[in-house]
Amino acid sequence: MVTVSLTPNLAQSLKPPAELLDKKRHLTAEEIAVLVKNRNISSDPDWNNVYVSEGEGQFDPECIVQSEFDGWVVLGTVRHASLRYHDLELNTGVYRSMLSRVCLGDDCVVNNVSYLVNYRIGNRVMLFNIQEMSCTTHSKFGNGVLKQGEEEDVRIWIGVGNENGNRSVLPFESMIPADAFLWSRYRENKALMSRFVELTENGNDKTTPTYGIVSDDAVIKNCTLIKDAKIGNDAYIKGAFKLKNITVLSSPEEPSQIGEGVELVNGIMGFGSRVFYQAVAVRFVIGRNCQLKYGARLLNSVLGDNSTVSCCELLNNLIFPFHEQHHNSSFLIAATLQGQSNIASAATIGSNHNSRSPDGEMIAGRGFWPGLCCDFKYDSRFASFVLVAKGSYKNELNITYPFSLVAASPEDGSVHIIPAYWFLYNMFAIERNRFKFAARDKRVVKVQHIETDPLAPDTMQEVVLSLDRIIQLTYRWLLLDNDTMQKMTVRNAEPEVVQSFRQKAFAASSEQEGLRIAKDFLHHAQYTQFLLSDDRCQKKSGALIYKPLQGYRAYRRILKYFAADCLITWCSFNGKESLENEDLERIETIPLFTEWVNAGGQIIPEQKVQELFGHIVEKSINTWKEVHTFYDDCQKNYIDYKARYALYVFETLYERPLRDFTTEIFADITSDVAYVSMEMLESSIASRSKDYTDFFRSITFRNKDEVEAVLGTMGDNSFLRELREATDDFNTNLERLFKKLRF
Repeated sequence: MVTVSLTPNLAQSLKPPAELLDKKRHLTAEEIAVLVKNRNISSDPDWNNVYVSEGEGQFDPECIVQSEFDGWVVLGTVRHASLRYHDLELNTGVYRSMLSRVCLGDDCVVNNVSYLVNYRIGNRVMLFNIQEMSCTTHSKFGNGVLKQGEEEDVRIWIGVGNENGNRSVLPFESMIPADAFLWSRYRENKALMSRFVELTENGNDKTTPTYGIVSDDAVIKNCTLIKDAKIGNDAYIKGAFKLKNITVLSSPEEPSQIGEGVELVNGIMGFGSRVFYQAVAVRFVIGRNCQLKYGARLLNSVLGDNSTVSCCELLNNLIFPFHEQHHNSSFLIAATLQGQSNIASAATIGSNHNSRSPDGEMIAGRGFWPGLCCDFKYDSRFASFVLVAKGSYKNELNITYPFSLVAASPEDGSVHIIPAYWFLYNMFAIERNRFKFAARDKRVVKVQHIETDPLAPDTMQEVVLSLDRIIQLTYRWLLLDNDTMQKMTVRNAEPEVVQSFRQKAFAASSEQEGLRIAKDFLHHAQYTQFLLSDDRCQKKSGALIYKPLQGYRAYRRILKYFAADCLITWCSFNGKESLENEDLERIETIPLFTEWVNAGGQIIPEQKVQELFGHIVEKSINTWKEVHTFYDDCQKNYIDYKARYALYVFETLYERPLRDFTTEIFADITSDVAYVSMEMLESSIASRSKDYTDFFRSITFRNKDEVEAVLGTMGDNSFLRELREATDDFNTNLERLFKKLRF
């Protein structure tokens, strides 16, 4: 039903806010005459509702044609000029448009804008072919705040991580994945949850009417509806269908783009991001340098920086940076993915709940990579860098082994797991990830700190736990009866060794002694191939652990590599070539943190997270900006924290204080680390060389020249060149690392 309202006080409605009238004036009689001649009309017969810039040559009424001014309108410089963006070139001025409660900057184009209400437009802005562009006085531009008198049920929440809404977060303009993660995961802390709302409301003037904003040098053309929008500098919007209650963050250094057929409702779009080709987002936060395209649907989700999503559907997700998800048949629901993930085609992840309400969820560490056509039963959890083979997984999964390969077994319903698979067979991927993510980070301003190295404290703490788990399961294996032992043994190449350790295990006086025996077995056995059964990895049928001996040793070597790398980095940061005794004393004064949290991509000690929560609850931190400063402080100390953790790793592996390390132990560390370093290089070269030596890789080419024209040559590969140089540098630093230590 259309209603008719009469303005009781026309003069009041014609008066703009005082701050807009600096160096502005009313129109002259001559200017009004020209405007009328050019078929312009005003809601005020005297044209007192229109204000223009003072100064000679600042206003040319000939640049305003066939337009309507309703309520007050403040115009910046209007003169004969033109603006150009790509192949679109238009004369500045106002043409065939309707303006109401609008403040226009200098040298703007408003051309064929049928309805422009309650906006403040910056300088050199191009508005062309827009059906409706309006702003209500109570708009929040996608932020989860309230105006005076509004009820809580109108507040915008984003239901990340779980479809039942009990992990919901409030969006705000400066939100990064770390904020959303801490808010969504620590729900038991009621005081903290309340304070997060207060932080979001901080600075919100609930009484001031809002107005739409289009900042300098933005270009908006051929759009249907733009309502309650705040659009940043240099944004480019073309052919959008519906933009409502949104903020588009954009800058000259990181311009954002919105393309044809896009619908964005109730959300915030990050700097340098691009949304186009019929993509839809509702209740969302999109981070920096993201792409949402080709009909993708992003609903009730937070998408981290440097992510690309196309042709798929994402509902109720919290996704950390560097997420890749493509292909029409894939979708993802109610998940927390901790970054550097890649979702393959036809992966149907989500909406397969195992409870009587839609509250199932999934959490996966960094580097989650499900294969083609994977589907999972919720609830499920995955450690970092888990590669899941194609298949249907019918029971809940709890994969605690990082860098592992997981495959479904149709015969017995179990899952098969190879721990440390990446280290055993895919070292190329480890090194490539180190290089590619850093190279793909196109953000100019990096608010969210992102750890791109697969070997970091978050993954290494999972490795430490996996070593303990393999020892526990090996102890169980040693205690099996003869028949079961035979079934769980693939190849017993050392029967005397196995029998000796079995006797010791049966004779153990305590579980602790038994675990010591199992660990000794893993260090002494050389060729025995056996299987372990882990009932914690899958509900009902459990999991079979393949190649645990090889996985155990690979995990230990990679821990040594990580620890040595941390100490090399610490030495480099402090201008040293080698560690000296006083350096160890200095490192030992750094707080030791053994539990780590991947907070939106930044690796932070759990103890520091709790410290942050204390500051927030005690109200010594009162804004999200101060929270981000806390993150920055943690990042500044990250090299120190890792160096201290590296000493702890060495002492844990060798079960003695560093002061008790012998020359032989340091030689063992150096040998194992050098082995890993060279394995990374040689594996990478071997993986790439297959493109040139594998017969089937060449069957689509006519000759070698065509192969090189299409694939290039080994010498052309910049990654391998950089890797060779980095490996040489690392090995040189490794040789020097422990040289000066004296105990």
